[in-house]
Amino acid sequence: MPRTPSRRTALRGLVAGSAAVIGFDPFTRGWAVTDTGRPLKGVPRLDGTLHTDDASLTADAGDFGHIVHRRPAAVLRPGSVRDVVAMVRFCNRHGLRVAPRGQGHGTNGQAQVEGGLIIETEPLASIGPVQVDSSRVTVGAGAKWSDVAKATLAHGLTPPVFTDYLELSVGGTLSVGGLGGQTHRHGAQVDNVLELEVVTGAGELLRCSPTRHPDLFHAVLAGLGQCAVIVAATLRLVRAPETVRHYLLPYADLGTFLDDQRLLATEGRFAYVEGQVGADTAGAFDQFTIEAVAYGPPVGDTPDDTALLRGLRYEASGVQITDLGYYDFLDRLAASVAALKEAGLWAYAHPWLNLVLPGRSTADVAGALLGALTPADLGPGVVLLYPLVREHLRTPLLRMPDDPVPYLFAVLRAAPPEDTATVRRLLSANRSAYETVAAAGGTQYPVGSIPFEHADWRRHFGPVWKRFAEARRTYDPKGILVPGQGIF
Repeated sequence: MPRTPSRRTALRGLVAGSAAVIGFDPFTRGWAVTDTGRPLKGVPRLDGTLHTDDASLTADAGDFGHIVHRRPAAVLRPGSVRDVVAMVRFCNRHGLRVAPRGQGHGTNGQAQVEGGLIIETEPLASIGPVQVDSSRVTVGAGAKWSDVAKATLAHGLTPPVFTDYLELSVGGTLSVGGLGGQTHRHGAQVDNVLELEVVTGAGELLRCSPTRHPDLFHAVLAGLGQCAVIVAATLRLVRAPETVRHYLLPYADLGTFLDDQRLLATEGRFAYVEGQVGADTAGAFDQFTIEAVAYGPPVGDTPDDTALLRGLRYEASGVQITDLGYYDFLDRLAASVAALKEAGLWAYAHPWLNLVLPGRSTADVAGALLGALTPADLGPGVVLLYPLVREHLRTPLLRMPDDPVPYLFAVLRAAPPEDTATVRRLLSANRSAYETVAAAGGTQYPVGSIPFEHADWRRHFGPVWKRFAEARRTYDPKGILVPGQGIF
């Protein structure tokens, strides 16, 4: 009796002994290995290419975290959305696991799949046309936010919310939430999506919105890829400023820093509010900076420093105020990222800790976590601490504390990847920090590296778990999508 191939080897079996790149052979009118012309059976006709070469598999076996490594059996570089449909159907038929991959900025293997198929969404990067009258644009899942911003700014419009790093894919951030300094005014990026085009785990190409397949729409936004692969999104746009005024306001006291941030978030005095925490010369994390931005014309008047800063209790001697072009502000991390890459630090392990704290407990909880943090544990990373406004965060699967002004607390650690003992210790510290925050009514923002199991995910999603699990059964009945999250 012949032995049935395992799921892990099914794709490899189809291309066993083949060259690296598989494509459509116009002479045989079928799929063939490009160097030998030997026909392949079962692989659907594609507009793009399917890769099994060592370089492609190795590249997609890792991510920005440099902690988890799961080697796929094949990598799809789609030439069209049809390719995504065809290959998801193929994998669904054969019981193969699938994960979409944008810019590979996961930190804990979230978009990796052992022995399955990686769908690189980068080729799905179309943008527009920008619909000025209705203030919207439809973009491919692989489009980077930097390119979306440039395209919409040409029409005087902009997405209302950006993450700090612009070189992330639209599909990637919409799968997790997309938080940034404008969130206190406009919610997360997922709260500004009008429609999605997705390929479900069963291989159906569907459009969904708040009124069309709403159960799917709400299961995909911040749904960590569990029900469908995002292939396109229609985004809400708002008027863009031409210039901004950028303020850095130093604080020497955590309580005062948090109180002033809360004031700015609830008043909406600034268009953008974030905050960073730094260490003093003795290594104590007790240096705080509010980063705030006011938009200029045509969105508003020329910023009035006196009015904007009235009543704030910052350390006046260290204030920095700078006028910038709007895109220059959005892309302000570009030089720092280039320097990290030049120094080899971009390739460090990134056992990130990303938590959302209830505002009522932030001073105590953040104070305790910062008190235990050392510069060695942070490495060449940063600590972020800034307010959100709960009423603007409307996406069900983006879990938030029951508090009007929760705070994002992010310890963006970096460590040499070969120092596995330190990485393991930091992952354990992340878990302990999460337990502290969960006990206080907080949650995690799931872009970091916190050891999580199925029971933890059930607790994380809480009252929306039942609907989420039902959507998973409906739209990915064989459970093939994004196993790296470990949710189901």
